[in-house]
Amino acid sequence: MSEPKLRTPTKRTCERCGRVERWDAAQTTWRVVEADGERQVGSPYCIHEWDINGTFAPFEDKNAHA
Repeated sequence: MSEPKLRTPTKRTCERCGRVERWDAAQTTWRVVEADGERQVGSPYCIHEWDINGTFAPFEDKNAHA
């Protein structure tokens, strides 16, 4: 039996202001996404509420597809 693999989010969106960020593995930080030439920064005054919640499963369940 193999060990479960840890998954981490690679994209997140603020549910309040719409800011969108992607994980930059090379810089080990979140970066604001650019769409159609515009940075998706949302509101600079927002206390971000990211869409990563209890439904995100951090461990892959290899038996789920069996």
